[in-house]
Amino acid sequence: MLTLTLATVRRFFGAGRGTDNDDDDAWAPTAFERGAAPAGDLIYRLKSWPELPEIGRTADIYRIFSVMSQRPVSRHWILARSRMAPGQLDHLLLMLESEGVLEVIDPARFAGREALQA
Repeated sequence: MLTLTLATVRRFFGAGRGTDNDDDDAWAPTAFERGAAPAGDLIYRLKSWPELPEIGRTADIYRIFSVMSQRPVSRHWILARSRMAPGQLDHLLLMLESEGVLEVIDPARFAGREALQA
């Protein structure tokens, strides 16, 4: 009988490509101040695909957008899997947020729920 563990299934379907460890540290809670540059621990998800200028239409960007449209990702995850500089990524995230196509999730707001359930 064949038994598959969750780790085996993730490896089989390519979750976490390019690294053998999980990105658990990328999901740590953080405080978010409006108007500040995006913090590294926020989670981002695309609501819809944006219209990009010609210079922004690269395979690297499309690869990131493909994952972001399927599941939320952290800034740390994006930087680890793209060739973008941190400043370029901050600019891109602010542009996407201003266009209204980016959902920004602050995991710190969920920290209180865990304390109430315990």
